[in-house]
Amino acid sequence: MTAYSDFGASYVARGFELAFQPGVRRYVLIPLIINILLFSVAIYATFHYTSIGVTQLVAWLPEWLRWLEILLWPLIVIGVVLIFALTFTSVANIIASPFNSLLAEKVEYKLTGIVPVDGGVSGMIKDIPRIIGREFQKIIYFIPRALAFGLLLLFVPIIGQVLWFLFSGWMMTIQYADYPFDNHKISFKAMRQELGARQGKSLSFGCLVAFLATIPLVNLIMIPVAVCGATALWVDHIKFNRISS
Repeated sequence: MTAYSDFGASYVARGFELAFQPGVRRYVLIPLIINILLFSVAIYATFHYTSIGVTQLVAWLPEWLRWLEILLWPLIVIGVVLIFALTFTSVANIIASPFNSLLAEKVEYKLTGIVPVDGGVSGMIKDIPRIIGREFQKIIYFIPRALAFGLLLLFVPIIGQVLWFLFSGWMMTIQYADYPFDNHKISFKAMRQELGARQGKSLSFGCLVAFLATIPLVNLIMIPVAVCGATALWVDHIKFNRISS
């Protein structure tokens, strides 16, 4: 099978291409709707209650400390945005994970023509406990590393920011490439080894996804696009060339 490209980041463009093709786009619709609904509700709730909270906090301060409101707003907004980004992404991925798994299955079938064993909606429903469990594995893997890289981000100028960006890219690849791996019952540890053996492709793909996910409106469609792109990367460079096979 001829690979689409040897450059990992080009699979983001491949993801956009695949996501809207016949036979695939209807499976994009559900995770996309989930993403838009969650994002809309979360944005409203976050800033509505943050505004109320800051107003109440300022009212509680003595008159001579009211000037702190000027400092409080930017600090609280930055903190809320960071917490929101982490929480929203985690919740959206957990809720949409069964549909992302099904989407990865359909993209792989489109690319290879190989009918999945025990696939389809019925297979997805049966596998929901395992799929959700896999999402929690990713969260457990992410949290301690995010704390370590987050400290570098805050206290080590330039190098800390570069390392945080690379870590974000690595996590994006793990998040979305995991769906085709998990569809084939490949363990989380083995999946990380396979991606680590292709570090250049993995990081270039994930870093571009991480960058695009910061752009308003574009970030709403990045989950299904990233699933499609990561699945194409899996088919072209991993499925038939696994290091553990």
